[in-house]
Amino acid sequence: MQGEWRPVVVRAALVALGLAIAGCTLPRSGPTAGEIRAGSDLALDGVQIVTVNPAIARVARFDDPLGFGAEFLGAGQVTADGIIAGDRVTVTVWENVDTGLLAGVGQKVTSLDEIQVDEQGRIFVPYVGLIPAAGRSPDALRRDITAALESQTPDPQVEVRRLAGVGSTVSVMGGVDAQGVYPIEAPTRRLSGMLAQAGGVTIVPEVAQVKVERGGRTGRIWLQDLYDNPRNDVALRAGDRIIVEQDRRSFTALGATGQRRVQFTKRDLSVVEALAEAGGLDGRSADPTGIFVFRTESQDIARRVTGRPELAGPQRIAYVVDLTQPTGLFSAREFIVRDEDTIYVTEAPLAAWSRVLSIAGSTVGFGGSVASLETQF
Repeated sequence: MQGEWRPVVVRAALVALGLAIAGCTLPRSGPTAGEIRAGSDLALDGVQIVTVNPAIARVARFDDPLGFGAEFLGAGQVTADGIIAGDRVTVTVWENVDTGLLAGVGQKVTSLDEIQVDEQGRIFVPYVGLIPAAGRSPDALRRDITAALESQTPDPQVEVRRLAGVGSTVSVMGGVDAQGVYPIEAPTRRLSGMLAQAGGVTIVPEVAQVKVERGGRTGRIWLQDLYDNPRNDVALRAGDRIIVEQDRRSFTALGATGQRRVQFTKRDLSVVEALAEAGGLDGRSADPTGIFVFRTESQDIARRVTGRPELAGPQRIAYVVDLTQPTGLFSAREFIVRDEDTIYVTEAPLAAWSRVLSIAGSTVGFGGSVASLETQF
């Protein structure tokens, strides 16, 4: 009985081993480099494969077009004494009589504190009435009030002081130490002064952007550009909205580097830096010859990187970086990642074989266990 069963058991174990290796589908992180290249060659509307070198890295580089338009750069500073609707003014009158028109008995000075300039740009002064103030300087308004009072009190002396009100303020929000509404005054007529007034920027400068909204128009710059170029320190206008926010760009990392969406940590992020941010290459499974960057390029850049002038319209490009080549690492350091890029690290063929051998080993172990059982019969 025992001799009759032994061949049957051994054959069953071998059959199980063959089925396990040949019939199973092994899990993996995605297609190999060869499969991606083959797919791009066969597809009618496929992906253009471009091997990255220093020249390709320069052609594919694209700087975000951030900056202020002419309406911001050409705006002059608001004068310190220009009165506008919403401001407040303080009017002080000295009268050269014991019983004055405005002052009480025994008083010669009358102070009318913080008179609001209305929407029509006027203020009300007793015994003068409504008088235009918007568009005037404090000195011009002083002369008008003096002229109106001279016929009612002898030799009046008038002083007018402007206090910035809601009509000459800007709002500062986002990544600053003290968000709020701030008046445009002598120290805060320009963007840098207003940011300083709000306590400074709290976001890391490498990823901080400053946006200014004015009259339906928007300008946005990198904070570092404000530091480096005084021309970007634009003059402010009443009603401006200043928003400081962190760079919103991100890329997706897939394959043998993990799966995650990664925010940019600096303005210009290279492939090497992007891989480091994504957790680096998996040394057990990553294929250093097959690091792909997928993106849609404009017609102009697509023609230049592929050398195909007949291409029309946006093109799907797969840039491949080979770190095993002499210039591969330098190319990866020079190739700049863009917003919404997908970085895919292919899996090394050896990793698939490792899984096959692992499964085969498990199956052989199972077969051995089965064979040991037949000795009991």
